[in-house]
Amino acid sequence: MKIVTWNINGIRTFKGGIKRALDLLDADIICVQETKVTRDLLDEGSAIVDGYNSYFSYSRGRSGYSGVATYCRDSATPLAAEEGLTGLLTNHDGAVGCYGDQTGFSSEELQLLDNEGRAMITKHRIMCQDQEEKTLTVINVYCPRADPEKPERKQFKLQFYKLLQHRAEAVLKAGSHVIVLGDVNTSHRPIDHCDPCETNEFEDNPGRKWLNEFLHNGSPEDVLDEDPKQAPELNSGRFVDTFRLFHPTRTNAFTCWSTLTGARQTNYGTRIDYIFADCKLAEEQFVATDIMPEVEGSDHCPVWGKLSCSVLPSSKPPPLCTRYLPEFVGKQQKLSRFLIKVDQKSSQPEQKSVLPGSQEDDERTENVNPSGANSVKKRLLAADSVIPKGKKTKMQSSSSKPQGNLLSFFKPKVANLKDQEKETTFTSSQSDQKAKASRDSSTVTPAAAEETERASDASSQRCTVLDADKQKNTVQPTVAQSKGASLGFWKSVLHGPPPAPSCKVHREPCVLRTLEKLFTNFKTLKVLDTRQPPSFIT
Repeated sequence: MKIVTWNINGIRTFKGGIKRALDLLDADIICVQETKVTRDLLDEGSAIVDGYNSYFSYSRGRSGYSGVATYCRDSATPLAAEEGLTGLLTNHDGAVGCYGDQTGFSSEELQLLDNEGRAMITKHRIMCQDQEEKTLTVINVYCPRADPEKPERKQFKLQFYKLLQHRAEAVLKAGSHVIVLGDVNTSHRPIDHCDPCETNEFEDNPGRKWLNEFLHNGSPEDVLDEDPKQAPELNSGRFVDTFRLFHPTRTNAFTCWSTLTGARQTNYGTRIDYIFADCKLAEEQFVATDIMPEVEGSDHCPVWGKLSCSVLPSSKPPPLCTRYLPEFVGKQQKLSRFLIKVDQKSSQPEQKSVLPGSQEDDERTENVNPSGANSVKKRLLAADSVIPKGKKTKMQSSSSKPQGNLLSFFKPKVANLKDQEKETTFTSSQSDQKAKASRDSSTVTPAAAEETERASDASSQRCTVLDADKQKNTVQPTVAQSKGASLGFWKSVLHGPPPAPSCKVHREPCVLRTLEKLFTNFKTLKVLDTRQPPSFIT
């Protein structure tokens, strides 16, 4: 079994095709970091590769940022796959599980740690030399970088390290072998750095202190007799740097170089890409690990590891596989899938709370509350800066109205409101007249009352006929006016073909003529004709 990790610095690194690049790496499991692709930008060429099944983790807060992916040969199909380290992104049955103790993290911290798309976990079945079937969990990670200008990112990086260790040790405690590989963004020893500072300052780095705790300091044999289900001793990690297991003293073995200074040509770099394995797996199954500095295309180079065990494929990929995504399944999608129900409460401002530093302010706001008040306010301000002054008032007044239902556009239009108001007024006045007549009838003779009633009925009939005629007369101009307005609107939008230019000599519009004659490259040629025919055509 062969496994490879590579920070590709963008999925577009595979210029010659992803399948060709994967075949050249010649591995069963290929883990790539910094794909810089989000869910909406993932294309079929990157997601569906012939002979492989892939699993992607995306950044939720920023496009073209972070992201990891794991490509497995069909002969190494995993039995489970999961995005993230916290379990918050898992909504299917084929999850890996074993999340460890997360009591030291708040719910907001856990959400932020998984929102950048920095971890993908796959679980495989392997067959060892003793014909014993076991499970192997591969954790593909892209650890954050501690930006010196952003102190909150340093704390975020340490929290990610802590969460990664809890998850890896929990899976190991459950009885599965574990491999943690990827871009860790910290060089462990002075031998792994081109220009290490003084030893004391080098070792005081918090990231290196965590590596000293996560990795076993001695040889793997020291912990083989220990029960992995028991808690490890202080400063006695359960994992081994497999490269240093086979090359303990090799110098200038770097995996990352600065592209600004062209440091790769002089091999002035660091080793921050690793393949960590639990001590028992490293001692019993690993046969070789090395770097591939000759492979270009990124500011990192691949790192590969080879094991003596063989991987057993699962009968079908887990639900997280990209071939199950709706846009790649090949079935027609429903219109309702593209519509999202917006919660009116989410548009109201929420109470502010101090969040742990994880990303830039804009990213943090979008991660925690993608439809929150701050993001809405920023979009409105940006729109106001573009809209002309004359249209700003109209847009603001229309935006205050609640959004209508989509079905309301397909309902028949209601009759003219003015006609309804007139009819209501006339009906009320008619009822008042009848009531007055009834009151007056008590003081007049019966004959006079009967005559008055007949007169009122006749007048009501005449008013009804007049009102109907008036309504017909008002409806017809309304329809004509709407047609005229519609025609004027389309004329303002569709201007038609441009007018012919004027002749430079006679100052009259040229005549458009079509010359139909077979030429070498085209069949029809439009020429501008003046009063005198042209002597030649260019």
